[in-house]
Amino acid sequence: MSTEAEWLTRKSRIDTRLKQKGWQLVRFSPALSLKALDGTAVEELPTANGPADYALFVKGELLGIIEAKKVTVNPQNVLEQAKRYAAGVFDAAGEWNGLRVPFLYASNGTIIWHLDTRTKKLVSRQLSDFNTPEALEARFAHDASAAESYLLDTPPEQIAKLRPYRDGNRIETNPLSPHRDIGITPSAGANASK
Repeated sequence: MSTEAEWLTRKSRIDTRLKQKGWQLVRFSPALSLKALDGTAVEELPTANGPADYALFVKGELLGIIEAKKVTVNPQNVLEQAKRYAAGVFDAAGEWNGLRVPFLYASNGTIIWHLDTRTKKLVSRQLSDFNTPEALEARFAHDASAAESYLLDTPPEQIAKLRPYRDGNRIETNPLSPHRDIGITPSAGANASK
């Protein structure tokens, strides 16, 4: 079992991954002009609930918070700490579910958990890596509410090109289901050779 300290995990693992994704890292100082930052991860950003390990700024907007833990800690449950910081930021891009930052991350340098706070139901998921500044900007600009409303308000038989996926003998009727891994049962013809 590794005894790597959290500060070492941050410097050797998380900083490296952020830099590889195009983020510039700077340590917070009161003289720092946050509205001028673009593609910048600010370390130790003060919030009303304590300092956030990393705050991701794109074109002057705070779009993400990363909570870092040492490599031996599973980061999934650490998203709760990122939520506390997101609720306490001083200058926000908006507010979603009581949180003032749209994208939250928790990482131990090897595993990354992510939460999009803009959805009605907050469901975290594991990512293979951090988003680039450009990807984070594009995700923030994308408004899925119109598509969600259309899918919720339109009967499935009236939606052109909607594929009828089967789970057993049941047709999946909710394309907005939070379940991302749906088990697909092969058709009878697929097992004919067995």
